[in-house]
Amino acid sequence: MTKKRFWEDPYLTQLDTAVTTVSGDDVTVDETIFYAESGGQESDYGIIGDNRVLEARVHGNEIVYTLAHGHALRPGDPVTMRIDWERRYKLMRLHFAAELVLELVYRTLPSVEKIGAHIAEDKARIDFQWSDNISKLFPALKSAVDELVQSDRQIISAFSGEENQRRFWEVQGFARVPCGGTHLKRVGEVGAIELKRKNIGKGKERIEISLLQP
Repeated sequence: MTKKRFWEDPYLTQLDTAVTTVSGDDVTVDETIFYAESGGQESDYGIIGDNRVLEARVHGNEIVYTLAHGHALRPGDPVTMRIDWERRYKLMRLHFAAELVLELVYRTLPSVEKIGAHIAEDKARIDFQWSDNISKLFPALKSAVDELVQSDRQIISAFSGEENQRRFWEVQGFARVPCGGTHLKRVGEVGAIELKRKNIGKGKERIEISLLQP
């Protein structure tokens, strides 16, 4: 099973590892810092050796990386893995901003149902089954997020069940939430955010979240 170093230290941008399996253009590695899309958070961008990763996907407890054709890697080969840190850090900040917004929406609207979410490099979105204009919540949501960001509390991220690869994040005094993404060290890293509402169909509301600071 691939050791997922992005959980131990999501701030690592380079890692020396080794190829474990090769199947055509698909490879697995012994240890990885390269996150594969899961839970709505997009995959990292980067390279394995000199080869650009075209796709990263979760397969059971493994992560399979598809490389450009003709990579010539073999099992046992040592490789250096590098990720696009600027992209990763934006994803981490938007991911946690979305986690804060979602938790606050749940507290404000106990009967609301989340029906989708996606974390991209430029913005995050959360979709809800809700019949009213959700932007009515924005002033209170924004104020609460700003207060949490200003508090700059520590974000704890750990296993709730290592055998089944279950993870959680926790901000003490605020929330503990199951999540297997990559997380910031402190809430203050999120920075200032902007919220935008979209109606995506009858009885469906979307909150888009963007960062106001690079």
